[in-house]
Amino acid sequence: MPGPGPHMLYAMGSGMALTTLTDGRFSPHHTLFYSINAFFGPDIGSFSDWLSSVLGFPASSLPDAIHHPVFYILILGLPLCLFYSWLSSFLLHKGLLDSVCGVSLNRRQCLLLISAGSFSHFFLDHLFEENGHSSTYTWILSTGWWENRAPINPDAVFVVGFLCACLIGGFVYINRVKSGKSISKQWFQSVKLMVVVATLYSMWCASQIYWASPRRPAVGEEADFGVLVFLPAVEEP
Repeated sequence: MPGPGPHMLYAMGSGMALTTLTDGRFSPHHTLFYSINAFFGPDIGSFSDWLSSVLGFPASSLPDAIHHPVFYILILGLPLCLFYSWLSSFLLHKGLLDSVCGVSLNRRQCLLLISAGSFSHFFLDHLFEENGHSSTYTWILSTGWWENRAPINPDAVFVVGFLCACLIGGFVYINRVKSGKSISKQWFQSVKLMVVVATLYSMWCASQIYWASPRRPAVGEEADFGVLVFLPAVEEP
């Protein structure tokens, strides 16, 4: 699975892109704590487990619980967000780390960055661990069709084509020239459109995989259902 370099470079690269896109509102403080949590956060459990074995301390189940995308947030989210909020204020007031708006991170922002770092960490882990045979990755692939060449069903072509056309057509309509809507309203309506289409798309895939008897390929051989479930689960807040 990825080590410190890929985890932190992925997070820092994403943070720097967000800094550019938001004109600095996603500040170096955001990027720093996001990057730290993308690697060191969830791996605190593994590190403490290793340290205990080296120092001869008895084994504990807590490190395994911490090395989890959700339990890490539930167990360490509160103490870490308090610490990071204080550290952000310290770095800003000492002139060690700049902030475009001149304001340090609050506890809520730190908690969101802790969550984002955890999900980013396991996003890379699930893709590149256990020789591609992790339980999560195996489930994603299982939603595809691997028995033989996937048949092309006319109803699948119609449903998938219709939903994709609705997505593109709806997006163009919402963001049309001189619509009279504010950018925030266009963004909100575009997100609602994506959620509706993704939900209907997932329901179609699930109906073909789990409800149809015998099972039918939902979108040819593609594992679309697994991907649509996996990506939102690990998307950064």
